[in-house]
Amino acid sequence: MSRVLPQDARLRRSGGGLHLAAGAGTRHGRARRRPRDVDLFRELAALHRTRHSTLRHGSDAALSHHTDRLVELEADYLRRFPDREIDPERLRSGARAR
Repeated sequence: MSRVLPQDARLRRSGGGLHLAAGAGTRHGRARRRPRDVDLFRELAALHRTRHSTLRHGSDAALSHHTDRLVELEADYLRRFPDREIDPERLRSGARAR
């Protein structure tokens, strides 16, 4: 089940995990904190796990928030790991070789 969250929500640390906290996002000029690599991977995995359900059953606001957060975290990942491993099978030449 998706929760509709305000656009100015941000992550806060509590009890060993990351949680959304209202009232402190980028909407009013305050930047989000940059999550550690392990937190980034965990958040991306959670968003990818819940994407299909949010797309099919979430409200417009929930889907919009999910999309914005996914784009933000994926961009952060690409900035941090520009030389990430590329699976040759995921390239056109690799697909053609199959």
